[in-house]
Amino acid sequence: MRNKRMFVLMIVFIVFVAVMGFSIGDRKKLTWPENFVLDSSALAQEVFYRPAGYIAGLFKDLSNLHDVYKENEQLRLAAAAYARDSIKYNFIESENKRLQEDLDFKNRQKLLYQYNYIIAQVVAVSSNPYDATIRINQGSKDGIKPNMVVVTPKGLVGIVSRVDPFYSSVMPLTELNENSTSKPAATVLGKEKESFGVIESYHSDTGKLTMTKIAENDPIAPGDTVITSGLGNVFPRGMVIGKVDSKQVGDFGLTLTATITPAADFDHLTEVFVVENPETGESGQ
Repeated sequence: MRNKRMFVLMIVFIVFVAVMGFSIGDRKKLTWPENFVLDSSALAQEVFYRPAGYIAGLFKDLSNLHDVYKENEQLRLAAAAYARDSIKYNFIESENKRLQEDLDFKNRQKLLYQYNYIIAQVVAVSSNPYDATIRINQGSKDGIKPNMVVVTPKGLVGIVSRVDPFYSSVMPLTELNENSTSKPAATVLGKEKESFGVIESYHSDTGKLTMTKIAENDPIAPGDTVITSGLGNVFPRGMVIGKVDSKQVGDFGLTLTATITPAADFDHLTEVFVVENPETGESGQ
């Protein structure tokens, strides 16, 4: 019995060694049981791994989507803040530029002429074609009087036609016609002693002023700057009216007329200056 057991153990040991040697040897092809086991395990892994991967990917995509939404919300808020700040900056810059121009104009005019300037805001513009007046927020309590001249840094706007305690009405140059009683006496800048005329009327179809009563030998020429001469009892000297476009022979051939482009921008009036001559307390001569 003992010999049989030893014999069986030897046989088992030999088979085991053979199987081990066969398993770890350099084989180019697996056996069908090994292939079956490997394929079965791969299939099981695929069955469980793919849904798990989908679920993990779904949660990751949802997390990324939430992050993208938060980033988009922040970008939207930043863009809105930038647009708001940009508009505010542009408004302040434009406001500062306009106010600086007003200050420069006022200082420059003080050096040339001893006029006082009362600044006013345009609060309304009448749309009535038969009464196209401009309302300003300065009145009799602020020293405004009828027939005071109103200007901007660019040029002459008009004349005060009505005064209330806190507001005043201004008749603009665009209302000038043959029947107007207050017409600016004008001359040419740099040729004050040689040139003279009267701003007679405004033509709404062309947006131009007509200057009449110009002598034949007057040196006025296209491109010249026309200013108030100070003659008369209303418009003070040195207010810019506009530039000469052209000149032509008058109706009777004895005088000349000139076409003038107004210097003031009547469509974009914000602040204006009411001119007060300290010598008279009103608009000067």
